[in-house]
Amino acid sequence: MGNVNIKTAEEDIAAVRAKMNAFMDDEKIAKMLGKDFISELKDWDNLIEKKSEEPFTLVILGEFKRGKSTIINALLGKELAPINVTPETYTINEISFGHTQYVEAILENGQRIPLTLEDITREKLEQRMKLFPANISYVQIKDNSPILKEIRIVDTPGLSDLESLDKQVMDYIVNADAIMYAASCLLPFSETEQIFLASHVQPQRFGMLYILVNMIDAMNSQRDADKILRRVRNISERIVPNAIVYGISASDELSRKLDRERPADKGTREFYETQFFQFELSLQRDIIMQKDVIRSKRVLTMLGQMCTETATKLGIISDMAELDKQKLDDRAKEFEEQCEKLSQALEEKKPALHLSILEMQQEAETWMYEFFSKLRASILECRKKDENGNDIYSPEDIEKYFYSFLMEKVGEAYRNCIESHRDRIADIVESTSRELASALGIDDLSKAVKAPSVERIMMSLNKNVTRSVMGVKLFGTSETFPPATMSVFSLILKKKKQTDVIDIALENYDDIRSNIVKDIKTVYQDLETKAISRLDSLYQYQVEMGREALVQAQQLMTDYDNDEIRETLAQAKEMLAEPVKILEWYDSNS
Repeated sequence: MGNVNIKTAEEDIAAVRAKMNAFMDDEKIAKMLGKDFISELKDWDNLIEKKSEEPFTLVILGEFKRGKSTIINALLGKELAPINVTPETYTINEISFGHTQYVEAILENGQRIPLTLEDITREKLEQRMKLFPANISYVQIKDNSPILKEIRIVDTPGLSDLESLDKQVMDYIVNADAIMYAASCLLPFSETEQIFLASHVQPQRFGMLYILVNMIDAMNSQRDADKILRRVRNISERIVPNAIVYGISASDELSRKLDRERPADKGTREFYETQFFQFELSLQRDIIMQKDVIRSKRVLTMLGQMCTETATKLGIISDMAELDKQKLDDRAKEFEEQCEKLSQALEEKKPALHLSILEMQQEAETWMYEFFSKLRASILECRKKDENGNDIYSPEDIEKYFYSFLMEKVGEAYRNCIESHRDRIADIVESTSRELASALGIDDLSKAVKAPSVERIMMSLNKNVTRSVMGVKLFGTSETFPPATMSVFSLILKKKKQTDVIDIALENYDDIRSNIVKDIKTVYQDLETKAISRLDSLYQYQVEMGREALVQAQQLMTDYDNDEIRETLAQAKEMLAEPVKILEWYDSNS
């Protein structure tokens, strides 16, 4: 695609859209496919039109307090995006080109209220919002920064609460052309961040994703910075393989560009200055200069999905036309009997799943006991003396660093235990899910053409099974932090000023160990509950899809004549053939 003439691609996009619109406007085809499906296709076309006409959009995402607005300001070299806001006053900010600077709030009722940059600071916006007749939908900021001639930048609210993720933010993600994801080196890649990337960003298949590990200037050494970046890269490679990771300091870069006093240099300034420069260079070279290519790719991908869904739907209807009403009734009865057997088979698999996870739990407990025997030796090492009889570590160093050292070591061991079993648990759930899908006749859509016609009916409008059960998370925050153990650490912290911190740690050593084992047991029980819940959800989803397809087939046989269906199908397939051929060429040359 990179070598394809953009003008030609745009002409082909227009041609495919025109042919798909003619397809949707055909009365017979629309009647056969049904109002709902035609409505979906028209929504898809409207989205493609919007995508083709809107400015190229770069969206910045990340949890609250990751410095997203400061990153934007550092890119622009001026303070446009509001910083230091609260979750209550955080708005979506669309920043685009204008010959003169201009700010306005677009309210949910459509009203537009002129503002100034000062108005969107935390204190003033809080006061102004109380007087608005409706909530703010987004804030539009216009500015003449050169980069804004090429792209629109969208600053989004924090994503800490995935369960109540704002629909508007999701719309921006779906419609984005490229993504910047802001992380913090102080809290690198929490479970919530990983789940968000896997469930909301990765499925969109962005050609380029920047992960910006902000506040890297807080690291005490280059070694610490490298360690954090290595961790983020390792995690992001598993979730979004094409992500590019940079360690930056947005506040330092903004201060540099504005000629302000910069934060104290801890000896790593050259590193994060270079990292920000490399990020800007990549943004210019790989995003701004390639924006037309990126835009065409995303539109062609959307058109490809639209055609694939349509071809699948036509295949289902074609299979329906081959069956008479009695066969469909028989199939519906067989399906219900099969579901009952499958439900029983699922229940029979649960004890094996329980046993597997119990074995992993016991293995983790064994590892933790081994770890604690070594940890005691490490604690006593802190009291060693050199050949002159002096303490190797000063009381001040122990006071300052020992508590965080202890927490970090215990937390790291806890996470390592669970992480070592993550893939095994996920594999068990995945293989069981595939068995369920196969038994119900619902498999990967790419295999649909090879499936028996009656079985293919059951696929119906099935898109991506895993996407529909994504809400049941296998992993969460309880696997990141040992909750019960924290109570013992809190106790140590309270007594820390009163007596020697090493003495307190040794006194509470057995409590720490027993609590961490308790945490291990709890978290593995929780993992089992989530795994079973996910399997149950998958089973229910597949059953509903199968029933829906059979009901649809029975209704079609009642309402329409078979010859009419066959004739309309032949016409529909002929009309779809040319758009598919155009899109296949781009697929084979991408």
